[in-house]
Amino acid sequence: MDAVAAIAIFATAYVLIASEKIHRTAVALGGAALMLLLHVTDAEAAFFSEETGVDWNVIFLLLGMMVIVSVLRQTGVFEFTAIWAAKRSRGKPYRLMVLLVVITAVASALLDNVTTVLLIAPVTFLVCERLGLKVVPYLIAEVMASNIGGAATLVGDPPNIIIASRADLSFNDFLVHMAPMVVVLMIVFCLLCRWLFRAAFTYDADRVAEVMELEEKEAITNRRLLIQAMAVLGLVVAAFVLHPVLHYEPAIVALLGAGLLVAATKVTTEQALEEVEWPTLVFFAGLFVMVGGLVKTGVIGDISQAAAEATEGRLGFATMLLLWASAGLSAIVDNIPYVATMSPIVGDLATQAGPDGQVLWWALAFGADLGGNATAIGASANVVVLGIAARNGHPISFWTFTKYGLIVTVITIALTAPYLWLRYL
Repeated sequence: MDAVAAIAIFATAYVLIASEKIHRTAVALGGAALMLLLHVTDAEAAFFSEETGVDWNVIFLLLGMMVIVSVLRQTGVFEFTAIWAAKRSRGKPYRLMVLLVVITAVASALLDNVTTVLLIAPVTFLVCERLGLKVVPYLIAEVMASNIGGAATLVGDPPNIIIASRADLSFNDFLVHMAPMVVVLMIVFCLLCRWLFRAAFTYDADRVAEVMELEEKEAITNRRLLIQAMAVLGLVVAAFVLHPVLHYEPAIVALLGAGLLVAATKVTTEQALEEVEWPTLVFFAGLFVMVGGLVKTGVIGDISQAAAEATEGRLGFATMLLLWASAGLSAIVDNIPYVATMSPIVGDLATQAGPDGQVLWWALAFGADLGGNATAIGASANVVVLGIAARNGHPISFWTFTKYGLIVTVITIALTAPYLWLRYL
């Protein structure tokens, strides 16, 4: 009975989020409240369990990085980067998109995709405003690039961290097995952008001329604060990359960085917190509780187990099924709780398959990371960008994102399938 209630609540919430009749934060909170009210889950499972509760690592990672971005905004560095990007691309819309997409993908591999979109979004608003371009296509392209680029490394996408922990994989393992294909996918994605967003590529010669005359150095308004903020950000990035050695969770690193930045500078607490996307953080909390209800009642476990049993020990079939099923399920639920749920099952399958079974972990990683592009709530970075866009007066609807995301996901997964087959099977 609890399983039926969990499915009904989640399905209703998903439909409401997709229809956008009610704000997604209100829907997530309402769904979470119903899960608790009907005893589908309880306070212990919702707030304290690693498997079925709110992923506080994600919440506090977002909070810490939002504070750091808020401080950086006050230095003028985003204006500097916007003018630099516009001048480097000579105002050509497609060239600008490729430049921003590549920067986003590379940064996502070094940081994580959520942090990267928090940093790149303000730049995108500024450069598009300067050149008279529609900002929504650029934001969508960047968040998809962040999900693709983040797949390349252990720290690039939160699901990778979970997989690395469960499978005892190192930072270098991800570089060797994931990064080569990610490079190929990014080349294909850049070409896809030319077709997907062709209607947005309008060229305004007068605006371009104005931008080309600007001196980007003049955009920096507080050099001392910039040096301090970049030093702290550099330490945070280094700690992210050295996670396998230092063993500090990204959330702890982000909070320490935010606290150090506020304590060591003249920025007030109010100024540091004014850019925090509180509705986005609350939405995540509600979504985690709803998905946790599905996990606690065994719904996601049953689906995953059925998929595992269907493979009947055939490694090739198991790999392809896991790749496509992970992409499909990550489009419906956030890929973080999905991977957390699937990891024990994949671990069992990989152990049964012997040394060759490691391919199953790469199938799970590719499926979850790339599948996150399919819908507006498929990955944490998507939700963050939608929140930033709405706050800045450029709302992105669920279906606007999804109509592009489905195309990108199907193409990238279709390209990844032969890579896994030829390299490992």
